[in-house]
Amino acid sequence: MTSSINVNLPDVVAEVAAAFASYERALANDDSILINALVWQDPRTVRYGLDDTQHGSEEIRKFNSGSHRISTRIMEGTAILTTFGYDCATVNTEFAFENSDLRGRRTVVWARIGPDSQPEAGLHCGWRIVASHDSVISDRLAP
Repeated sequence: MTSSINVNLPDVVAEVAAAFASYERALANDDSILINALVWQDPRTVRYGLDDTQHGSEEIRKFNSGSHRISTRIMEGTAILTTFGYDCATVNTEFAFENSDLRGRRTVVWARIGPDSQPEAGLHCGWRIVASHDSVISDRLAP
């Protein structure tokens, strides 16, 4: 039997929401410095992109050093944030591309493993991305 007493504790949800908002802004602005700061600096970090894969923070840093800004504006959509205890969280988002029949999906796994909070730098309570996965599907194929 599992207990949900430590799922979505309000203070933890607020911390992860702030970290995720920083990440989304960094993606929108192609801010590779902040994106890299939010990524766990470890060879076990994984990123599965739309047309790319990186294993380890060094590969992710190299990938982020180039410009990857999406030319078509992304329209925000559904976001589901779930925290587990005080140190682990997932954020799942769905979004649409303007003037496209494609819908995107992003899963970001967060863990509290970084240094203390540095909100002025976009860092929040040590939360770092340990894994992420992006995918797209055509609206025509969606249920």
